Amino acid sequence: MRTSDTCDHDRSSAGGTAPEPADARRATGPILVVDDNATTACGMAMLLELSGHEVEVAHDGPAALELAGTRPPRAALLDLTLPGIDGFEVARRLRAAAGSRPLLLVAVTGRCDDDVRRTALDAGFDDFLAKPVDIDALVRLLAAAR
Repeated sequence: MRTSDTCDHDRSSAGGTAPEPADARRATGPILVVDDNATTACGMAMLLELSGHEVEVAHDGPAALELAGTRPPRAALLDLTLPGIDGFEVARRLRAAAGSRPLLLVAVTGRCDDDVRRTALDAGFDDFLAKPVDIDALVRLLAAAR
């Protein structure tokens, strides 16, 4: 896991990594997890890594865009209320940068009213998950997008 800041979990302290499933190896690019709550972001990243995904973590909008600029993600899980640049604008910029390249954008937030959902879809998100995220549902969503 590469992060814009530090997480308590990293591959070196975990004693290596589990082998990735064949499907995870075929996918191109990492999953970008963006949440200003480091515990939430790093916890989600750790669970995704255990499911065989390569993950990068950022804790604000500018850091997310910087990471995505160096290695374009195949999926991004974005909190909507981020410092610097909010998740809606990060989604718009990631979608524009992706061009015709497939990119799954998922809003991950505690703000679940219909207006927020509509705004998220208008900003280019493909799906919307409420916190706390059901990790099994997230893994199914990511598998369906391959």
